[in-house]
Amino acid sequence: MANPSQLGFQDASSPIMEELVEFHDHALMVALAICSLVLYLLALMLTEKLSSSTVDAQEIELIWTILPAIVLVLLALPSLQILYMMDEIDEPDLTLKAIGHQWYWSYEYTDFKDLTFDAYMIPTTELPLGHFRLLETDHRVVIPMESLIRIIVTADDVLHSWAIPTLGVKTDAIPGRLNQTSFITTRPGVFYGQCSEICGANHSFMPIVVESTPLAHFENWSSTLSS
Repeated sequence: MANPSQLGFQDASSPIMEELVEFHDHALMVALAICSLVLYLLALMLTEKLSSSTVDAQEIELIWTILPAIVLVLLALPSLQILYMMDEIDEPDLTLKAIGHQWYWSYEYTDFKDLTFDAYMIPTTELPLGHFRLLETDHRVVIPMESLIRIIVTADDVLHSWAIPTLGVKTDAIPGRLNQTSFITTRPGVFYGQCSEICGANHSFMPIVVESTPLAHFENWSSTLSS
């Protein structure tokens, strides 16, 4: 959960999000080095006296051609690595289907029989004490921690987007199409997200709540809900 006046990312709760935060910091350091060099050269040009001596420009042109190429490689390699990690789905432990509606989410646990429910936002007037306004739902998506979860996302009417920032997950829900992604939660907790697509007037009022629990608790929850 984000804190008031927070400028950085939420605490990472999945390996993918940890890699994304690390790549973000890496890219910022590269950008800081470039800005510092440009600022130094500008200050040098403004303070030094002009010189009429001629300098062979071939060496300088070679440097300012090779250096940007090296910088792009330093950014591209970790970016491609994370991209392939996000697309790789290998023998998931649990498959979850999320269907976007105007304006709520429906969930189907495809590995279980008759384990489906709708998740609506709890109105502010009915919100229990201590819960987050505009983020809490009447049914949470309960998943086992440290297990590979595959989520299949689609929509019933218009475009939606299933997104959990702390898990590094954001997948568009498109009518007539199935998109999939995967994630692993590294710790127990409750993680919040919202529809990240402008799907209509109430698109900001269809939150997503994922609860990561130990496997034993998840088995008890699933058996109770499906019975």
